Amino acid sequence: MEDLIRPCIAAIKPYEPGKPVEEVQRELGLTDVIKLASNENPLGPSPLALKAIAGALPDLYYYPEGSCRKLRAALAERLQVSMDHLIVGNGSDELIKLIAEAFLREGEEVMMAEHNFSEYLFAAQLLGGRPVFVPRRGLHHDLRRMAEAITDRTKLVFICNPCNPTGTMVGAAEVEDFLARVPDRTFVVFDEAYREYASAPDFPDLVSHIRRGRKNVIVLRTFSKIYGLAGLRVGYGIADPEVIGWIHRTREPFNVNFLAQVAAVAALDDEEHVERSRAMVWEGRDYLYRGLAALQLEYEPTQANFILVNVRQDARRVFSELLKEGVIVRPADIFRLPTWVRVTIGTPDQNERFLSALERVLARLG
Repeated sequence: MEDLIRPCIAAIKPYEPGKPVEEVQRELGLTDVIKLASNENPLGPSPLALKAIAGALPDLYYYPEGSCRKLRAALAERLQVSMDHLIVGNGSDELIKLIAEAFLREGEEVMMAEHNFSEYLFAAQLLGGRPVFVPRRGLHHDLRRMAEAITDRTKLVFICNPCNPTGTMVGAAEVEDFLARVPDRTFVVFDEAYREYASAPDFPDLVSHIRRGRKNVIVLRTFSKIYGLAGLRVGYGIADPEVIGWIHRTREPFNVNFLAQVAAVAALDDEEHVERSRAMVWEGRDYLYRGLAALQLEYEPTQANFILVNVRQDARRVFSELLKEGVIVRPADIFRLPTWVRVTIGTPDQNERFLSALERVLARLG
């Protein structure tokens, strides 16, 4: 079979998702399991979204509206852009791939920071691009070093902000300096999946660049995180209309399902649910900071809904022991951080249970 596949496919490592609750229950014989591994919203979807889904069920025999017109109209009004500035995808994961399909030629460079979301590497490898990893400054993007690493072969630069898995953020001044040094031929994709959780006052406004006509900036956002619609897969991209037009050519006709569109439109109107979700994360973040400090564990201050924690030993071992306690986290060795785990900020009860379980696990492991 290796002689039949495209050579670039052999280099792709399959994505490793967070361990599902049902799998842990089945394997370990547990009934009470909490999942703090995939940065989902434990409050669930907006009640308005659930109501909209229920009302739309009789119409499932229709194909979805291919251009996501209602959702794009709602987003356009909120973002103060035209509908032509927007594309909706089957999660922002799909949009990452569509961007690469539209613009990346074989052998061109795709730049990303080390310890980053794996979909950027996947898109580069799938299209025969050459991945370029730029070392971080600690656990932060080093935009100055990234700018210096751009060559005449650099087609795409991916910047996850706030970053998965570190939770770190690059601020407005740093981004402005970086963009001033990026040539027009290089697209910069800012993945803002966690932006609604960011509390820093200097979070950059990249959409303003797009409104002013800058063509090489693309912003990605999602309904999977604070909106609690991860199971329906809805993400969207914002860019210059000409850029969006080219990306649209790579999109399947009915890539976003009918219920996903209906739910996303309704979720946008539920500001109360968004505020409640954000407040829960901010309060939980401070609670976990105090608990981790009491355990004398290093952690990275976060602008997202998760915290990266240094457990000072094999992260896989800690992960496995936490599973026995009915707590699922994400070992960060997949991001080349072998002694770190990433934990989603949950409800107050979930946060308390995680800290108690972690304390017992660390005591057992010594």
